[in-house]
Amino acid sequence: MRTILTDSIKIAAYNVKRGDLVAFPTETVYGIGANVFDEKAVSKIFKIKGRPADNPLIVHVASKKDIGILAKEITPSAKKIIKKFFPGPVTVILKKNEIVPDIVTASLDTIAIRMPSSKIARELIKLSGVPIAAPSANFSGSPSPTSFQHVMKDLSGKISCILVGPASKYGLESTVIDCTGKYPVILRPGSVTLEMLRKKIDKRIVFRKSTGRIKSPGQKYRHYAPKAKVKLISDYRLRIADSQSIKEAKVEKQKEAFIGLDKKYLNRFEVVKICKTIEDYAKNLFSFFRECDDNGVKIIYCQKVSEKGIGLAIMNRVKKAKHS
Repeated sequence: MRTILTDSIKIAAYNVKRGDLVAFPTETVYGIGANVFDEKAVSKIFKIKGRPADNPLIVHVASKKDIGILAKEITPSAKKIIKKFFPGPVTVILKKNEIVPDIVTASLDTIAIRMPSSKIARELIKLSGVPIAAPSANFSGSPSPTSFQHVMKDLSGKISCILVGPASKYGLESTVIDCTGKYPVILRPGSVTLEMLRKKIDKRIVFRKSTGRIKSPGQKYRHYAPKAKVKLISDYRLRIADSQSIKEAKVEKQKEAFIGLDKKYLNRFEVVKICKTIEDYAKNLFSFFRECDDNGVKIIYCQKVSEKGIGLAIMNRVKKAKHS
């Protein structure tokens, strides 16, 4: 298959309308999308990504009014979240309408819906004339793509079209919130943080680290993983407190990398990304994983940060990426 690389939203929308898959930019990561009502097109997403059938997709809308087409009821907590954070990097889970094919929701009676803040993404959905079901535009389990170049490397020749846009603003997938119960529950942390939601929506909101049946992407399976082995820096056998430097004390000679905020690791690894802020850490995590794979890195050390604010999302992704 020949993959079209284009900056024309009209061309990308045409491909969605004819039942093909289109990769497109959002503020979180790049997505691979299909007409939510076209079961055949949606099935291609699972096949190309190698995605388990019990892992539901997020449906992207261009307008708040489209939520009512997909969901049976918009709960009070969901209404508050939609008012405060839509459009933006947040997804709500609601009871679904029968019009939504089971393949989209992994046969669940719930649906995950978000309205991206990316104008390119919303215009694509608008011109396509339908909501777009879209997970990240990569092979299942690997680091999510934050640029169109990442998508090209993974999916060129496998999908019909890649819509070129800017690199992702946040670099991590959306915050997913289950709004079907008495109180909202975060199923996947993201740039809209627990603290933000407690302050603006409900102080009783919690993050549920584990669940039974999957309601949201990123809950059950090992995700976001590069080929290299991922470790937290606190697990490193030679701590910074050691008098002998890490480089001098290494026993095993293999290509290693580091990403984090601490400059004292700058000269101690072959590939290094020192991030200026915690937000910069989040934005660069997946692209750094990909850079390390391109450079044949064997071990990536990720600096442990406090699980507060965006730090909760960073640690969630790193822990999911770690080899068992």
